[in-house]
Amino acid sequence: MREASPPLGSLRDRVHLQRREMTVAPDGGHETLFMPITSVWARVRARSARFAREGDGRAATSTHAVTMRFRKDLKPGDRILYRGRALEIVEAEDINGRRAYLACLCIETAMVG
Repeated sequence: MREASPPLGSLRDRVHLQRREMTVAPDGGHETLFMPITSVWARVRARSARFAREGDGRAATSTHAVTMRFRKDLKPGDRILYRGRALEIVEAEDINGRRAYLACLCIETAMVG
């Protein structure tokens, strides 16, 4: 997912970062909670979309590329909220090795039937 550093002024989308936390449920098993970290400026671009079967229904899956200032606390499984949509981070990497910008490949899944 290598890409060049973003042009100046292109981080125009306000996004909210959330960390995934696993907790023990009272009746056994585990629950997934998303705890807010912070809000940052980013650039969000849609990359692809497709229909797939998931469980008993059809799911619409779309991928997004999110570029932001470098952070070392994001990892796969964490979430980015963008305009009310939950984008799950699949991959997060330093764009050019200088720890200036972080590129995240995210996936969004919605059940459609």
